[in-house]
Amino acid sequence: MVSATDMSTTTDAVAFWDGVHAARPAVGDPQPNARLTEMVTGLPPGDALDLGCGDGGDALWLAGQGWQVTATDISAVAVERIAALSRSHRRGDRITAVQHDLHRSFPPGRFDLIVAHYLHTPCDLDRVSALGSAARALRPGGRLLVVDHGSAAPWSWNQDADTRYPSPREVAADIDLALETWTVERADVLRRVVTGPGGRTAEVTDHVLLVRRTT
Repeated sequence: MVSATDMSTTTDAVAFWDGVHAARPAVGDPQPNARLTEMVTGLPPGDALDLGCGDGGDALWLAGQGWQVTATDISAVAVERIAALSRSHRRGDRITAVQHDLHRSFPPGRFDLIVAHYLHTPCDLDRVSALGSAARALRPGGRLLVVDHGSAAPWSWNQDADTRYPSPREVAADIDLALETWTVERADVLRRVVTGPGGRTAEVTDHVLLVRRTT
């Protein structure tokens, strides 16, 4: 597997994330992220884009709520798994799985909801540009939900003590959204207890940014 310290190309990044996903067994019934269900429940379903779909829990949950979902990931392994899951869960008509690195390619189309959960990577990704592209891909009235790590769990791949976690307001400022076009609806620092491998538990911090396109 490619080292996390040597991923300057898309090929390296794909190899790294393919290795991450291939090293763990496919999850038959992946669960959605807690912040997704908190923030999205009650919204009228439309077209959704899941950036960095991973195991596919968010995409499956959104499809189950009536959303038409484009699930994208840099890893071909992740994309193949969510495509298979969508069929086995009988949601193949609601989920389209596609591979994009978000650095050189971004899913086309316009969306009512775009979600980016824990879009952190040791790879070469211009996150600000990717999130800016996401905001611009919203239809009027659409929302961009960005949930970032505000701390590292003991089992996280990133145990660098010098890692700095930008606040939700800082993320919004970096994207540089025009006030006449986008509104920040939430910029919260939230804590919760999570369960990791082997049943270990830890308190983690989530940075939650919810942006709505007004025009």
